[in-house]
Amino acid sequence: MSLISAAAGDALSRWLDDLRAVRGATENTLIAYRGDIVEFVSFMTAYKAEPQGLGALARLSVTDMRAWMANARSDGVGARSLARKLSAVKAFYRWLAERENFEATAVLSVRAPKFQKKLPRPLAEDAARSLIDTIEDQSQEPWVAARDVAVSTLLWGCGLRISEALSLRGADAPLATSLRITGKGGKERIVPVLPAAQQAVERYMDLCPYDLDASDAPLFRGVRGGPLGPGAIQKVMARARMQLGLPASATPHAMRHSFATHLLNAGGDLRAIQELLGHASLSTTQAYTAVDTARLMEVYARAHPKA
Repeated sequence: MSLISAAAGDALSRWLDDLRAVRGATENTLIAYRGDIVEFVSFMTAYKAEPQGLGALARLSVTDMRAWMANARSDGVGARSLARKLSAVKAFYRWLAERENFEATAVLSVRAPKFQKKLPRPLAEDAARSLIDTIEDQSQEPWVAARDVAVSTLLWGCGLRISEALSLRGADAPLATSLRITGKGGKERIVPVLPAAQQAVERYMDLCPYDLDASDAPLFRGVRGGPLGPGAIQKVMARARMQLGLPASATPHAMRHSFATHLLNAGGDLRAIQELLGHASLSTTQAYTAVDTARLMEVYARAHPKA
């Protein structure tokens, strides 16, 4: 017996197609959502001892939802992960309510488990510089070392996500003084490019043994000439941080955090940094920059006309 009914499976596929077409959801996000919903429906099928078609799913109660959540916790799912799974289920139910006249009140009323949000840990400026210098020493192949430095410099110097840096194509090079980046949800933004980043990418291109002239080909290549994956940068950064005695939080994404924090510390405007990072919400930028209340009040006092 299938763990998800044909009608529920069809609705799930249409929801995911809608997310892809309308909201520009990435494949990784869609795969995660599909897994969360199938897992949820599979539990309800076993828990209710009957197939869970759309009608059955619409009749789920708050008690049923709590049973699912309790089972997940007993299986070792953490509060943060369970909150993400519940968010996926609620998003699916909201879509069903809009498209299928679905009764979603019980599911939508369930509260997510509380968890302490981890603030990102930016690197100090000297630590970020040392990390990039040490990354250069990790490969005996000069072009690979230059590549890793170029990518890392784009993360710190431009605040790019690693996926954004690795999505650059031959047409983007040589780098101009700004880049048009397509980020999460297909949202475009313009990012200034520092001379140091331009020079790092130029040096990589000079040393790279592969043809980078094709406009639609990946700019950053793996050792066999294919597209460079994020794992290679994560590994080289892990080796470099171990040599420097930096914490495990010194990851490629931490370089992006550091970009935001260092800009703010230098007097950068929070809204401008939000635009540079491509955040939809200012509160996300605030978390990235590890802003404390005193710093926010200082910015407020300086910027507000009545302060």
